[in-house]
Amino acid sequence: MGNLVATLKRFIQNKNTVTILAVLAGIIILWYFYNYRVNQAVTTVEIPYAIDQIDTRKKIETDNLKTREITRAALKDNDLVESIADLEGKYICVGTSIPANGFFHKSQVCEERDLPNSVNENLPEGYTLANIKVTNETTYANSISEGDYIDIYMYAKDANNQALYGKLIEKIKVLEVRDNSGKNIFWDATAGESAQLLFGVPDEYADLFDIASRTNGITLVPRLRNAAYSKNPGETEISSEELRAFIMNQVQLVE
Repeated sequence: MGNLVATLKRFIQNKNTVTILAVLAGIIILWYFYNYRVNQAVTTVEIPYAIDQIDTRKKIETDNLKTREITRAALKDNDLVESIADLEGKYICVGTSIPANGFFHKSQVCEERDLPNSVNENLPEGYTLANIKVTNETTYANSISEGDYIDIYMYAKDANNQALYGKLIEKIKVLEVRDNSGKNIFWDATAGESAQLLFGVPDEYADLFDIASRTNGITLVPRLRNAAYSKNPGETEISSEELRAFIMNQVQLVE
């Protein structure tokens, strides 16, 4: 027994033996990783894709889903959702959309509770939803964002064709910015240019904006202020009683 142990010890301590064992270990490791990479490259899995485009905030319907084979390597590299079961009852996150025949990335899918609330749910008590028409130019190339505080200026002409211009109201908080089709330009990747600003105003000013938006010859224009203005805006206020009276005189209010 002692001779066997001694012989084994001499065998292990032999430099040639150590070299041979190291080479064999290296070959085994290389063979393992080679086979692993080959399997990753050739093994396929079925993952879901959208038959038709799914826009932002929309629920994912299972009848709009099919599956397609891709390799496991592609699945890992792209962080794709792996099964239809993982999409059931889910929604497309704000700011993204899934094109027709497109796969679902995990970052594009969320629960309904994770979606932003509807615009009216963000209105404080005693406020009414109002809006004005805008363009890419009047929003400074889509520079006005949700949460910004702005002032609104008014342009019109009086009965003597005299131009009226001035600040109508200040410290208005923007709730949403939408395009002509009603898509939120910051939520929907398919949205166009700014066409409408939505914001909340104290209830007593609601008629003012409704009348101004429906009266030909009255133009309301937003003015974006600096970041400090949005951080410490204060209360929404009418800036010009003269302009307010001009608007209200355009109609006869009926109780």
